[in-house]
Amino acid sequence: MARAGLTTERLAQAGAELADEVGFDQVTVSALARRFDVQVASLYSHVKSSADLKARIAVVALQELAELGAEALAGRARRDALIALANVYRDYAHEHPGRYAAARFNPASASADFLAAGGRHAEMTRAILRGYDLGEPAQTDAIRLLGSVFHGYVSLELAGSFSHSKPDSSESWPRILDALDTLLSDWTSS
Repeated sequence: MARAGLTTERLAQAGAELADEVGFDQVTVSALARRFDVQVASLYSHVKSSADLKARIAVVALQELAELGAEALAGRARRDALIALANVYRDYAHEHPGRYAAARFNPASASADFLAAGGRHAEMTRAILRGYDLGEPAQTDAIRLLGSVFHGYVSLELAGSFSHSKPDSSESWPRILDALDTLLSDWTSS
């Protein structure tokens, strides 16, 4: 029987909080059971395994990011939209490093919720690119480029890779976004 008050959603949210505290890689069903001061077995009526828990945390993170992205993009186009979405990812990563790592998680078996949440991110990026009037295959190439730059930069920044040199990474970020805007504005479909 399920313990009163414990639900799959509550465990996923608590797992997301735990990921921010200890790192996504350290989140397990056992660690979550300790957080709730319950036996591990009592959580298995809600989650199948640590991998299932991580996939559910990934959905939480992807949904949160999608909501923030949608708010940031409202009424914006082209450069303004590009910068807004990029800053959502960067700010979220700094505020919620464990959840941000969860958003990059690739489960062995993706649930419908996971696919829907991930799909929202692709659609937000496509919405930005419509302002640049990119057709296929340029649009897919541009989505991959933006994802690589946004997530690559943020991952390196979080790892401290830019801390050894000047200027500060916060000064380079807007320059990189300006360069992306210029590239997208001049992109030719070939």
